[in-house]
Order: sequence, then C-alpha cells, then structure tokens
Amino acid sequence: MGEHGTHHILSYGKLAAVLGCLLVLTLVTIWVSYIDLGFFNVPVAIGIASTKATLVLLFFMHLKYEGPVIIWSFVSAVIFLAIMITFTFWDVAFRY
Repeated sequence: MGEHGTHHILSYGKLAAVLGCLLVLTLVTIWVSYIDLGFFNVPVAIGIASTKATLVLLFFMHLKYEGPVIIWSFVSAVIFLAIMITFTFWDVAFRY
C-alpha cells in the first residue's frame, strides 16, 4: 500500500479461529432452533446473528483496524437500525 496506509495482515491462525467461532455459532443457531424458548426465540436468534455479524465485520472486513470516524459511523448506523427494528416490532405487537 505504500505511504498512504498500513497493511493489516491477519495470520492464518487468527482467521481460522474466527472461522471456527463462526461455525460453532452456526451450530448453536441450529441447536437453539429446535428448542422452544417461547418469547425469547427471536431475541436469542438476533443475538447469535449479531455476534456472527460482529465477528465478520471486525476481522474479515477489517473494521477493527479502522479509524474512529469509520467506527462511529458504523455504530450510529447500527443504533439507527436497532431503533427502526424496535419501532417495527412495537407496531406489530400493538396492532388491533
């Protein structure tokens, strides 16, 4: 990349560990899908999916090595998305 930026090359071991975590979380997702958690089915599924998305963003998309402006713009977008999803769930829950 030269003088304009720095390379962030992750080791194969770290990438393999992240891949292993993603595969384990996928197996946990499948396992939890067979369990009736009642009201908590959706929050648990969203939590597992969010954890997997966070791992992909941090390590495979190198968000972990970006500057604070990129990180804050991403965090604000996620907060906005969470608010919109909450309003959608709220609207569906209180329909007549």
